[in-house]
Amino acid sequence: MSAAPALKTTPLNSIHRALGARMVDFGGWDMPVQYTGIIDEHHAVRRAVGIFDVSHMGEIEIHGPEAAKLADFVTTNAVHKLKIGQAHYSGLLYQHGGFVDDILVHKVAEDHYFLCVNASNQEKDFEHIRSLNRFDARVDFSSGRYAQLAIQGPKARDTVQKLTSVDLAAIRYYWFTDGEVCAAPARIARTGYTGEDGFEIYAAHAHAARIWNEVLQAGAEFGIKPCGLGARNTLRLEAGMALYGHEIDASISPLEAGLEWIVKFDKGEFVGREALLRQKENGVKRKLVGFEMLGRGIGRDGYEVLLNGSPAGWVTSGSPSPTLNRNIGFCYLPADRAQPGKAIQIMIRNQPVDAVTVPTPFYKRAK
Repeated sequence: MSAAPALKTTPLNSIHRALGARMVDFGGWDMPVQYTGIIDEHHAVRRAVGIFDVSHMGEIEIHGPEAAKLADFVTTNAVHKLKIGQAHYSGLLYQHGGFVDDILVHKVAEDHYFLCVNASNQEKDFEHIRSLNRFDARVDFSSGRYAQLAIQGPKARDTVQKLTSVDLAAIRYYWFTDGEVCAAPARIARTGYTGEDGFEIYAAHAHAARIWNEVLQAGAEFGIKPCGLGARNTLRLEAGMALYGHEIDASISPLEAGLEWIVKFDKGEFVGREALLRQKENGVKRKLVGFEMLGRGIGRDGYEVLLNGSPAGWVTSGSPSPTLNRNIGFCYLPADRAQPGKAIQIMIRNQPVDAVTVPTPFYKRAK
C-alpha cells in the first residue's frame, strides 16, 4: 500500500499547533478548525475582531495587453468596468453553465488582474483559464508567493490601523490598495467572508508569522481571537454566502444559486453565456433558498428535503446560528416553491422534522 500524500501546510502551521488548535484535513491542507471553540470564535468576530489564516486560498494572476479581455472572457462579471484598486465577486464557469469555482477578481493595473480562488480548486482553475487563453495575455499560478490573513469584525479596522500607515478608512468595501503592514509589503483588501467589516492581508510567506503575531498583539485590547474554519463556516452561512462544493459546483449554475447578479449578459461573449441564456429563457427548475428549523434538530449538508411529504430537494449547508440562536441552512427546492414562507420537512435520522423557508441573508450587520 502506498502512503497517503502529505497534507499541505500554510506558513502559520507551527503557530496553530503551538496555540493548541484542533487541526483537520481540509481538501488536502492541514488547517485549524477551531482554537477555543467555534461559538467563542464566532462571537469574537461578530462583537469585536478575529483573525483567520486563509493562506491555503489560491492566487492566479493575469498580465499583458489583453489581460482584461481574457479575464472578462473566463468570468461572469464585468471585468472591463472595474477601476484600478477595485475588486468584485465572480464565477468561473464551464460551457454548460456550471461552476468551475467562485472567485474574487482584483484590478491591479490596466494590464494586471489578481484572482483569489478556492484552495481545493486552484490548480483546476489555473488550467481552466490557461486552456481558454486565446489573447495576448499571460496566466501565472502565484499561490506560492502569497500568504493571506483575514482580520474580521467591528474592531478589525482599529486593529489593523495600528500596523500600517495606509488610511484604512479610505479603502471602500470591495476595494484594495498596495502598501505595507508591519513594515512588510502587502496587498490590503476590504472584502471579507463573514458578514462583518474586515481586511485581507496578502503578503510573502516569510512575513506571515510576524504579521499574525503583531495583529494578535494589536487586537488584544479588543479581545481578538484566532479563528478556525469552523467559525468561518458559521459566519458565512449566517451572512448568506455560498460555499463551493455546497451551494455551488459543476452541476449548478449561477441562476439556480441566486447569483444572477454576478452574471453580466450584456458584456458580450463569455464562457457559459449561451447555456445561461437558454436556462434564463426556459426558466430554472430549482433554486437555492434559506430555511430555519421549527422542530428539534439540525438540517445538515446532504439531508433530504420534503414538500408535502415527498422528496423535493436537499440541504447544501446547515448549522446552528450562534448569533441568532436558531438552526439555519440552505437547500435546493423546485423553483416555483423556493420562496420564503414555505413549510418543508427535513429528514433527520429517518424522521421528517418541520422547517420553513426564510429570506437570506439570515444575519445583516448594522451599518
